[in-house]
Amino acid sequence: MDLTPAASVPAVAPDARRWLDVVLADRTRGRSPALTQLLLGALVLAVAIAVLATDLVESMLVFFVGVTGVFVLTGLALIIPWGRMSSWWLIGIPLADIVAVGVMRGAAPALGTGLLFIFPVMWLATGFGMIGLISGVTTATVTYWITVAIGPPNPAILSTILLPVVLVAVGLTSFIAARRAAAQRMLLDKQAALLRQSAERARRQEQIVTEVLDAVDFGIIRIDETGAITVTNDAHARLQQVLADVEGKDRPEAYRVDRTTPLPRDELPLERARRGAVFQDERVWFGPPGGPQRALSFTARRLLDADGRDNGAVVVSRDVTVEMLAARARDEVISSVSHELRTPLTSILGYIELAIDDPATPPRIRSNLQIADRNAEQLLELVSDVLTASSAADDRVELVMQPELVEVSEVVRAAVESLVLRAGERGVTIDTARLRPAHAYVDPRRLAQVVDNLLSNAVKYNREGGRVSLQSATTGRWTAIVVEDTGVGMTEEDTEALFQRYYRGVAVRSSAVSGTGLGLAISRDIVRGHGGDITVSSVLGVGSTFTVTLPATRPGAGEA
Repeated sequence: MDLTPAASVPAVAPDARRWLDVVLADRTRGRSPALTQLLLGALVLAVAIAVLATDLVESMLVFFVGVTGVFVLTGLALIIPWGRMSSWWLIGIPLADIVAVGVMRGAAPALGTGLLFIFPVMWLATGFGMIGLISGVTTATVTYWITVAIGPPNPAILSTILLPVVLVAVGLTSFIAARRAAAQRMLLDKQAALLRQSAERARRQEQIVTEVLDAVDFGIIRIDETGAITVTNDAHARLQQVLADVEGKDRPEAYRVDRTTPLPRDELPLERARRGAVFQDERVWFGPPGGPQRALSFTARRLLDADGRDNGAVVVSRDVTVEMLAARARDEVISSVSHELRTPLTSILGYIELAIDDPATPPRIRSNLQIADRNAEQLLELVSDVLTASSAADDRVELVMQPELVEVSEVVRAAVESLVLRAGERGVTIDTARLRPAHAYVDPRRLAQVVDNLLSNAVKYNREGGRVSLQSATTGRWTAIVVEDTGVGMTEEDTEALFQRYYRGVAVRSSAVSGTGLGLAISRDIVRGHGGDITVSSVLGVGSTFTVTLPATRPGAGEA
């Protein structure tokens, strides 16, 4: 019995008719009709064998005419290529089966072969919808009543009514089951189509993403939550090949930015990213010192899933060898020029000061010399900044650490004293009320340079009559120095690029205040050389707050 889904044909429903044609055509493909007919043929064969064995049939010739009809129909179902014919030709098989079963029933009314009507009726109701149900039940009922009418009298008159009722019940049950199966199949087909569309869309998107990733000139690595690398692009492979060619082996040695200090394997950017670290523009040199070397910049960002849980990381790498070599060459040139300028400037300042201190110098000349002295001092300070920046670019910031912890609040107060006159000229108030005793393991001269720069900027870029507030405190292993002003402030873009060399903020560039953009970069290099850091928060037109964090203990010592 075939349960291939089918549907009824409504009176006016062209789309439904086309759908039914598709279903019927599907039923005629392959072995479906043959298998359905084979089931009925097998049952008839079993009945025929039983009849031959028991000799219960009076009119054997008529009975075996019906049996032969079923066998012929079974042969036709097997040999006819139903897939090449109209689907409606197939309906003739079960209708002819009903007639053949009727012949068998007429030849042997007492044998109960009328029950075989159920199988073609189920086939018609299941495979041909409402048309099949009506035609099957009607044909089987009429055939059955004809055999009853021409056969011997039947005292059990109710049986002549019961079999048609059973056929109607079986046909309806098969029809409803087929409709449900058809609806489920249509739903599954739609879902399958949607899945195919989604899969195709995902495939196209994946292809686009892959093409974009392979088109960029920087390496991209996707690390999952377990630390395994799941995605890389062509640029990453090219960078790895370049690194392998540098030293002639798959894993060249890595060095810090000074190009000579080896970088342990567990401190490589990729290993740190696997452990959950987040960093930006970490630069590493690959290749032996004194030989060919390549510099790569690494940036790592963590990824979160929909629930906010860690879902791995993305590491971006790019070749910055040319950039770093160019920066080094620039700094070397600047450093050389600055060295050449410092000696004559020092001599000029010395002679100007001698002329100023000479009692024979007329007051008008002394006033002009004082102006020249101030400008020469400013030029010498600029040269010193450039030299410091050049040395910091190669990580050559020299620190002379004191054996004892340094009281940073005293360093801050000394810086305030040197700027009191300049602040007074602009009406800027410097508040030291929140300075607290605080100690740090630092180079006091370098720390004074940092504080002087931050405090000088707070006064220089403040508004007339503004305010500068200073704080210091030690908490656990760290000491913080906070410089807060009510100056011009900065945009978010300014704060992100503030510590780059030669950078000056938008508000500062539009003002008449001069500057080189080196002070903050030098200050950060100095603080980081101590193992600390500088952070800034600012609001344009409101003011800025700089926070310097320094170690409060010597390396290897316990908490202070």
